[in-house]
Amino acid sequence: MSRTGRRPAEGGTAWGKAALVALPAVAAVAAMSVGMAEGVLASSFAVSGKAFQVSSGRLSSKGLVSFVDVARAADGEGRPGALLGIGDARLSDICQSARIDTPVGTVVFKLTAGGKAGQVTVRNLVLHSQDLAGDAEFGDVQIGRDASTLDRVPGIRGEPGRFGLQAADVTVTGVKSHAWSATGGDFRLKGLSLDVSLDGRTCF
Repeated sequence: MSRTGRRPAEGGTAWGKAALVALPAVAAVAAMSVGMAEGVLASSFAVSGKAFQVSSGRLSSKGLVSFVDVARAADGEGRPGALLGIGDARLSDICQSARIDTPVGTVVFKLTAGGKAGQVTVRNLVLHSQDLAGDAEFGDVQIGRDASTLDRVPGIRGEPGRFGLQAADVTVTGVKSHAWSATGGDFRLKGLSLDVSLDGRTCF
């Protein structure tokens, strides 16, 4: 019974409580977006331990490097994956989404940009990914190069002896990825939209 003497409608959602739970997620995503735009995020930090979705209709980039790396969660547990470094990229659109379990149910927060608003541009994007799917075309590709000698994306290299690959340019259509983290030195999001909802739809 509430202080007003009225009971909440049965089957309804306690939106006030849901909003309080969702606010930290909104703040975290907003801070991440602003940080990307201002280039203040480092490429190495403790990950949350929960992968999120990233998708785009088309991505093209001048410069690509990749090598196996391990992201560390705050509890010290490792999250192995492929580190992808993208030099100077343009995306037709971008979608990032994650499911977060809360006391009031599963909250989905989703960030989208691009599309009709115009292309998304990013320089020195670092994506620590579990997987990546799409149709790709590579230019001047080098596979099996020592990760410590990769030079197509300045400043993004692996440890000596690790397997690496790089390309002068790459185009991928139908991009879908589950990632541990994403950072960018210069991230421009046109038509940015942020949605937080209970049992909402993810990117794919």
